[in-house]
Amino acid sequence: MKIARRKERTARVGLFGVGHHTYWRQFEGLLERMHRKLETLEAKLRSHGVSVTNFGMVDRAQAAYGLLRRLKAANLDLIFCDMVTYATSSTFGILVRELDVPIVLVALQPLRALDYPRATTFMQLANDDFCSVPEFTGVAIRMGKRPPPVILGTLEGDPQADAEIARWCDIAKVLHDLRGARIGHLGHVLEAMLDMHSDPTAFTAAFGCHIVQTEPDDLLRLERTVTDAEIEAKEAQILEMFDTPDPKSDPITRKLTPQDLYTAARVAVALDKFVDEYDLDGLAYYYEGAPDSEIRRLVTNLIVGNSLLTAAGFPMCGEADLKTCIAMLIEDRLDMGGSFAEFHPIDFNEGFVLVGHDGPHHINIAEGKPVLRSLVKYHGKPGAGASVEFKIKEGPITMLSIGLTGEGKFKFVIAEGQSAQGPIPATGNTNTRGFFKPDVRTFLKRWVAEGPTHHFALGVGHHAETIRQIAEILNVQSAVVARG
Repeated sequence: MKIARRKERTARVGLFGVGHHTYWRQFEGLLERMHRKLETLEAKLRSHGVSVTNFGMVDRAQAAYGLLRRLKAANLDLIFCDMVTYATSSTFGILVRELDVPIVLVALQPLRALDYPRATTFMQLANDDFCSVPEFTGVAIRMGKRPPPVILGTLEGDPQADAEIARWCDIAKVLHDLRGARIGHLGHVLEAMLDMHSDPTAFTAAFGCHIVQTEPDDLLRLERTVTDAEIEAKEAQILEMFDTPDPKSDPITRKLTPQDLYTAARVAVALDKFVDEYDLDGLAYYYEGAPDSEIRRLVTNLIVGNSLLTAAGFPMCGEADLKTCIAMLIEDRLDMGGSFAEFHPIDFNEGFVLVGHDGPHHINIAEGKPVLRSLVKYHGKPGAGASVEFKIKEGPITMLSIGLTGEGKFKFVIAEGQSAQGPIPATGNTNTRGFFKPDVRTFLKRWVAEGPTHHFALGVGHHAETIRQIAEILNVQSAVVARG
């Protein structure tokens, strides 16, 4: 069973085709053929859950200048330029100069190869998708812009090209939600974590999101409105989602107690109300409150509710780590999960490192059913209560940590690895056996040399190149430490 998203992934993408107006009067039916190619690409884009505006064909400079105003007015997240046949770069130069929206060139010819014995100029022009790509990329560079990325292949029956289209639609969804996200900040960074501090204005500058400063007392106020019926419904959801086994070797763990379940459910309901009241898309939190106070009981029992929200597409990040909250949002919008994690002990016998944390977590990417345990104490923090334990799905994984350079700029530190089968500690925390190339010692030395925050988002699949491209679009420095 998976937790459904509270808000569907989507994006606004634009599509236009380019051609050369002289051809239309020379070759009857060619323009109609080009429109059909454009419509085929439009259908492919729509199949990936994005909203598509098809702006039609651009075949001369005047049309490009007219299209520019329409593209700017459409408030797009990403634009696809369909290279349906040869086009002069006057159809593109002003667009790449003026637009801040990323543009992807798509060169997908209908035929895998020309039918050479029967080849005609018409057939060549109908498959000349790549012909003007060098002209377009060269003009982009002359306009002071990066050469746009290119999807190259055939229009049908090309899994590699189809995968690239899907990947760029996913990137559009990340850009869409980053640009308008409201990330809550509750409390303060855990005392003495100097790598964690960041400037809220810097997030708006780099990503377009807004950091919402929230009040713990508002969460307490909302908890007082929670009804018995709401608590019972949340308890039922929790028990359906989690196993509650007997403790094993760790003396601070207990079988989930009825009181801890009740408290976790009550706080989870309050947290749902809090997210709605502040209109949040994520939350980074840490607060302690006075010993034995209502607020301490409340803020130290957020792990279960935050894990449910994280799985529903609302990244919730402990220790008030705003940077990792953004990393979790990026991974979630790529539909790869994005669980809160850090490095735990290394296994030098088998050559892996445990990666996990004490909460919250993306339970939709758990290997098997996640576990809830009662903890009599949270190590390094005040409080006690229910805590989430699991490992993420076995197979390929990708980590994203967002650090800060010495100049105060954000930096993406990225790595691919493998989550492997095997036991994890029964401590009420997540832990995954992470294997990384070339070996665990070399990998960890390379990772720390890039200056990551000590937390990171952990997701399933290999997505380093996609995340690197997102960093490039955002003008954020990045380093890919390991692949595969």
